[in-house]
Amino acid sequence: MKEFSYKIQGENGIHARRAGKLVKEAQNFSSNVSIVYNQRIENLKRLFTITCLGVKKGDLVTVKVEGSDETEAAQTLENYFKENL
Repeated sequence: MKEFSYKIQGENGIHARRAGKLVKEAQNFSSNVSIVYNQRIENLKRLFTITCLGVKKGDLVTVKVEGSDETEAAQTLENYFKENL
């Protein structure tokens, strides 16, 4: 399993448009991908659950990736967070 934590930098947190692109990135991989926020663990491949988390600027999230392509998935998703969130 691979994981990383990230403090959200974007003014609007993880809003619907960014969440949609994030979900599409996660769906490119066969590994299970989850996001941990405020003691909740949600599937990062499901848009509704991500937008319902209410992640705001300054919040810390952890992404966990487990599966056959976990290394590539974790790196790609971490880059997405850094570049967009």
